Amino acid sequence: MDKINFDRKRFKKIIFTMSTKKFNPSNPESLIYENDLLKITVLGGIKLEGLDRMRSTLKIELKNTSVPPVRHNLDLYNDSQCEKLIRKTAEKLETGTSIIAASLSELTESLEVYRLERVQETQPQPLQTPKLSKEEKEAALSLLTAKDLLLITNNYIGKSGIVGEENNRLLMYLIFTSRKREQPLHIVSLASSGTGKTHLQEGVAKLIPDEDKIELTTLSENAFYYFGQRELKNKLILIEDLDGAENVLYPLRELQSKKKISKTIAHKSTNGETKTMHLVVEGPVSVAGCTTKEQIYEDNANRSFLIYLDESQQQDNRIMEYQRLRSAGKVNTAEEHQAAELLCNVQRLLEPIRVVNPYAKDLIIPKEVLKPRRTNNHYLQFIEAVTFYHQHQREQKVDEITGELYIETTLEDIKNANQLLKDILLRKSDDLTGACRNYFEKLKLYLIGRKDNNSQPGSGFTNREMSLKLRIPISTVKRHHYDLYNCGYLRVSKKDKLKGYEYEIVSYEEYKQLQAGITGVLEESLKRLSASDQPSSPKAAQQENEPLKPQKTKRVSKAAQ
Repeated sequence: MDKINFDRKRFKKIIFTMSTKKFNPSNPESLIYENDLLKITVLGGIKLEGLDRMRSTLKIELKNTSVPPVRHNLDLYNDSQCEKLIRKTAEKLETGTSIIAASLSELTESLEVYRLERVQETQPQPLQTPKLSKEEKEAALSLLTAKDLLLITNNYIGKSGIVGEENNRLLMYLIFTSRKREQPLHIVSLASSGTGKTHLQEGVAKLIPDEDKIELTTLSENAFYYFGQRELKNKLILIEDLDGAENVLYPLRELQSKKKISKTIAHKSTNGETKTMHLVVEGPVSVAGCTTKEQIYEDNANRSFLIYLDESQQQDNRIMEYQRLRSAGKVNTAEEHQAAELLCNVQRLLEPIRVVNPYAKDLIIPKEVLKPRRTNNHYLQFIEAVTFYHQHQREQKVDEITGELYIETTLEDIKNANQLLKDILLRKSDDLTGACRNYFEKLKLYLIGRKDNNSQPGSGFTNREMSLKLRIPISTVKRHHYDLYNCGYLRVSKKDKLKGYEYEIVSYEEYKQLQAGITGVLEESLKRLSASDQPSSPKAAQQENEPLKPQKTKRVSKAAQ
């Protein structure tokens, strides 16, 4: 057998003579290449990963002949292996080496194109922001410029299918909106199993555009480090169950605080050399999660707003009534979809812009708050988030030093923020966990309403009695009573070897007093700011009633245009 001669002119002549060339990729497990002389089948297809090699099993047969085909496994990018296959095939099929070499070259080029196309198809494509129609843009802008924006927004949230939880759902929606800012806020929903915390989070997340959120169910320990460098920037990260994501809470905390995580790993290159690779993922991100735990790790809790779901009988009745109506086909699902789509479009019209709060230096939080430093920052950031949501109702101003556009917080923003955050600040001022506090308030209501001839409201009670009356496992009741006793909310009124301890409540008014104190501090701050914001003289009043002078430069947002 003569040595293979890849003379260029002869090679081109052979390619020209093979007038009929055809590559059939219809079956990924059996790729077929044909020309006038040969039929080559790639058995088992080719791997899409590792573009530096092309391992394949070939079946080469001569057309219109009874000569048995040649089957061989090789790397088509390995010149030595290809040369051996060409010689072997030419000998068995009794044909020229140049014809086989040209056919293999054509096959390799076809496989390269096929593989690159498949790789592009299998790679996830980033979601593109859809272009809003004129009608969609006008509807969203009309909502954003409405007088009672937060009230109307909350109504639309309800129309989208979220029943009850009026305060929590609006609070969560505004926190999700903060993902577009440099200092996003985070939220954790706490409630017992089956109370709808995941449903609430998913329902509000439905009002955020798909291109701005990432929903996660399970995560490996290093999952966050393998996102693209800017893939998470200004995204909303939704974790269905924080209890099953404990292994990723550390990088998540770093993303929340430092707005960036990094990791150095050892990586082996294709030529076998081991090198270090530095992985960097940038934020900021807004994080939301759900948990059934009564309290979560302190470092995670301090970085987030903690909301406790309504577990009352009234909320149960509202949800069950909605479920019955939906099952009976009485719920207008098209209207729900329209409300959700409108709020998504509202989110798309919000643009990143700096918020300045001129009243910040005079705002204070209640001294009862247990973690005042971070809580104070969260309080100020939430006020800014409310202002940010009202950006289409605020005049854009220009910082004369930096030239940066900004909008200013109003007293109305502070009032709305105070109304939404009263329960949050109350919980942060309480030395009981949310679950224990909920139980304690149920216990108070039961004892006040108890109509027993042998015992007056507020008299003693036992673990067993509360377990039966409130339908709570006795182990949970004992744990709550232990915590309440240690915190000084219960005292032991009687000890009985057979019946066990009998308890009494120390004060029925302590929670109302705490609530009144926190509400009083917030209202006093707002009242003081309102008074100082009034004109102090007729001249000042005259100046205030004069039309606003134009700013140095004034721009209108793209959405308003």
